[in-house]
Amino acid sequence: MTVNEYLTGVFDQVGMAGLISQIVRAVLIIIVAIPILALLNKGIKKLSKGIPSLQVAQILVKTVRYISFLIVVLMVLHEFGFKLSALLGVAGVFGVAISFASQTSMSNIISGIFLISEKPFGVGDSVQVDDVVGRIESIDLLSIKLKTPDNRFIRVPNETMIKSEVINLTRYPIRRVNVKLMVSYNDDLERAMQLLRDIAEGASLSLKDPQPLVLLQGFEQYGVSILLGVWAETKNYWDLQNELILTIKQEFIKTGMEIPLPSITVHQSMDREIRNITTNQNKEG
Repeated sequence: MTVNEYLTGVFDQVGMAGLISQIVRAVLIIIVAIPILALLNKGIKKLSKGIPSLQVAQILVKTVRYISFLIVVLMVLHEFGFKLSALLGVAGVFGVAISFASQTSMSNIISGIFLISEKPFGVGDSVQVDDVVGRIESIDLLSIKLKTPDNRFIRVPNETMIKSEVINLTRYPIRRVNVKLMVSYNDDLERAMQLLRDIAEGASLSLKDPQPLVLLQGFEQYGVSILLGVWAETKNYWDLQNELILTIKQEFIKTGMEIPLPSITVHQSMDREIRNITTNQNKEG
């Protein structure tokens, strides 16, 4: 064995020993960090319960969780020879570059801050965004997470929430159920209106105050349009709507009231009939 081969073997052993030492220290950091992060996460969650705004509490918990994870990653990289100052510098450069390149993300973050400060809705509220209806599961800096009644998950960017018309369906404790229907021109309107009032007052989930509303809306092609508005607790909205529609149909059938349906009347022109008669006469002649 030459001197060069001997020295190369020694350096290889020293390098391997150093690598093993680095791996061991990194593993120890991870082992120690796991219970510390768990305790920190538990403490932050407990602390966040004292925050009135649930969405602010969620963002606080996630922010602390991400920062803690980032610190552990930086410590592990430091054990393998990466300098923290260089990593932070590179991260800063990339952060600036990404912020300029991703204007949409920055817009979502700014929109999220506005949503949190304005508080048009909160976690647990049911909202309608365009044609989407769902229950808010979380409010983050980039997006809103919704769960639809048919158990679908929908992510709506904060920028979309700011620019769209958002209807909060559960902000107030009571809501009015609106049922629109038409009554035939042949029926007595006052009798129909009184029947609807009786149905509203007899509904099991309706509220007596505010009083039900029965409003004539106008003349339509097939009958007179009527709006029945009945108030209910927000949680009973859909059940009351089903009850009203079912009862209206049953009572209208029982009392002989007619709910007109669209129909088409076909008129055959006289000149066509005359042409047919003339053609038949020519054939006979």
